[in-house]
Amino acid sequence: MLNTVVLYVPIGRKTFDIEAAETYRKQSMKWLEESCSHLVAPDQTVTSVEELQDFLDSIKDVKIDSILYQSVTFADGEFMVKILEYFKQPVIVWSVREPSVGGRLRLNSLTGGNSTSNVLRNHKHPFAFAFGNPDEEDLRKRLLRQFNVMRVYKALSELKIGVVGDYPPGFFFSQANEGELQTALGVSLHKIDLQEAFAQCVELPEQEWIGEVLRAERQVIGLNRDDETVTKFAQFSTYIKKHIQQHELDALAMRCWPDFFNELGAAPCSTLSQFTEDGMVTSCESDIHGSVSMFILRELAGGNAPYLGDLVHVDEAKNSVVFWHCGAGAYSLANPSTGATVGVHPNRKIGFAMDFGLKAGVVTVFRVSHTPEGYRLLVMKGNALDVEQPFSGTSVEVELKTDVTDTLYKLMHAGYEPHFALVYGDVTEHLIELGRMLQLETEVYA
Repeated sequence: MLNTVVLYVPIGRKTFDIEAAETYRKQSMKWLEESCSHLVAPDQTVTSVEELQDFLDSIKDVKIDSILYQSVTFADGEFMVKILEYFKQPVIVWSVREPSVGGRLRLNSLTGGNSTSNVLRNHKHPFAFAFGNPDEEDLRKRLLRQFNVMRVYKALSELKIGVVGDYPPGFFFSQANEGELQTALGVSLHKIDLQEAFAQCVELPEQEWIGEVLRAERQVIGLNRDDETVTKFAQFSTYIKKHIQQHELDALAMRCWPDFFNELGAAPCSTLSQFTEDGMVTSCESDIHGSVSMFILRELAGGNAPYLGDLVHVDEAKNSVVFWHCGAGAYSLANPSTGATVGVHPNRKIGFAMDFGLKAGVVTVFRVSHTPEGYRLLVMKGNALDVEQPFSGTSVEVELKTDVTDTLYKLMHAGYEPHFALVYGDVTEHLIELGRMLQLETEVYA
């Protein structure tokens, strides 16, 4: 069942075959109740604007993710205009098929959907269209995908990222213009002072931070709780968690080097790994758009932990690339043959960091990218291969769906940022639809 709140509004006019319309409405309600975690709907087909207003008055304080407007018969644009007076969430316009061909046009649902789509376009309101009957499998898949996309579209407008320290020297791609980010995606930022975090986290009493050690021990193989770097990981994580709760943060973008090594005396990777594993996606090198990319993937993939890595190696013979990073990877991403094993940062030789190859499976690679012209999306699909760990740290070899050489040159010539987000599962169609709703250029390699 999809975890979303849907407002379902079936609209019809009594001058059409309202009995047939009611049959479609009941079939739709049955499927929607089985498919969505929470459904808000009237008891029957709404046949007048006055009736619609009474219903909307009764639910105006309900928080919803998306609106499903079903044109069960033809209806003019005033119904949708009235809905937009109450709710600003994105809309799915649904037209059903004619129950019979020959003689009277009994529903004229498709024209109703056409009219409503025209109203939404002219109001510059985000919407999608779906056509088919409630018992059709393709229609059901389309609606479920659209509900998921619209839930994420709404979540983006509420996304608040904690930015822990500025980006490292020269990592210009990690920054973001907060005003432009909010205008384009709805995302807001909250700054956290990294030096203050270092100074205060080590003063925390053991009873406050020991829980982070216990949490890590449940999934990290070879963890030594007496290691000083494990203590510092737990202290820092606990301090940041207080900020997460106090400021209601949804994701993090964290500066890692050189400060963690030089000032805290511990690798940052473990903090990033555990936060991402537990649902608080965290990008390294204070990559704000990387964090947004990870958040979108996690939401669309049903809560699966995402990964963020550099594109570091190409194997033309296998049509594959390797994504790697120093040692930050959610525990559940580890290849089951090894599990999530503890290690040290491969360059600094300081713990604790993760050291494993990622598991095999279908993956989606994604990036919210920014250029001087504005925002764009990159969408790729591939298969993570079951191979030996390519490099120390965390890494995954991905066989691409497109020609690897051609793709490599196109990515480089397009000037994409060197951090790529990845999640297990195929959410390419979701991302393409999200790009359409956000009115962003979307480049697809699938």
